[in-house]
Amino acid sequence: MVVDRHGRFVTQREYPRLALIATTIDDRSLTLAAPGVGTIQLPRALPGESSQGVRVWHSNVRGFDAGDAAARWISAFLGAELRIVRFDHSRQRMCNPDYAGDSGAHTLFADGYPLLVIGQASLDDLNARLTAKGAKPLPMNRFRPNVVVAGLDPYAEDHLDTVESDGVTLRLVKPCVRCKVTTTDQATGYVGFEPLPTLSTYRRDDALAGVTFGMNAIVIAGAGRTLAVDSAVNTEYRF
Repeated sequence: MVVDRHGRFVTQREYPRLALIATTIDDRSLTLAAPGVGTIQLPRALPGESSQGVRVWHSNVRGFDAGDAAARWISAFLGAELRIVRFDHSRQRMCNPDYAGDSGAHTLFADGYPLLVIGQASLDDLNARLTAKGAKPLPMNRFRPNVVVAGLDPYAEDHLDTVESDGVTLRLVKPCVRCKVTTTDQATGYVGFEPLPTLSTYRRDDALAGVTFGMNAIVIAGAGRTLAVDSAVNTEYRF
C-alpha cells in the first residue's frame, strides 16, 4: 500500500494515476511498473520488526516499510512525498463485527473487508441504463471485484448469504458503498463522471449514506484454497 509521510493510506481517490501501475507477483517478489519511472522489484518478505504506523480509515495498524528506493520510485511517479508499506501479518486487522459478527474475519489494507462480489448481470443492467442515456458502458474493472458471478439476476448478490465454489465459502456481509474511484478509467487514469450519477437514481442506500454496487464478503471456509475462473458456484440466499 502507498502511504503519505504521516502513514495515512493513499488511494486512487487522491491519485488516479495509481491505476496505471502494473503489478507482477511471484513466490519471491512483487514487481511494479509505471509510465516514466520504469520498474522496481520489491521482496515478498521484508526483514525485521514492522516499524511503520499505518492508518486505513479508522484502523491503526502496522506495516513494513519497503525502503527508500521504493519511496523514491512512487514519489517520482506521483509527484508527492510517499512511501510503500507491506502489511504486518502478525497483527490482525479485524473486520467490523457489526457486519462480520463473531466470525473472526480479518483483512489487510483493504477498505474494510477482504473480498468484493459482484454479479455480471448487475453490471449488464447498469450498462443498459448508461447506454440508454447516451453514456458509454463501463468494464467490470471500474468496480474492482475479486469475484464475479454469472447466472444471477441483476443485483441478486444483494440478497445472497453465501457463495461456495471449489471448497471455498464466502459470506456476503455488507453492501459496498461506492466512491469516486468508480469514475476513473483504469486503463488511462482519466477521471470522468459516471457511474455515480446513474447509480444514485436507483441504488441509493440512505442507511449507508451512499450508492451501493456489489457486496463485501468474508471467507468462512476454505481459507488458503484457490478460486478459479469458470468454476461452478453454489449460492444460498438469506431468508
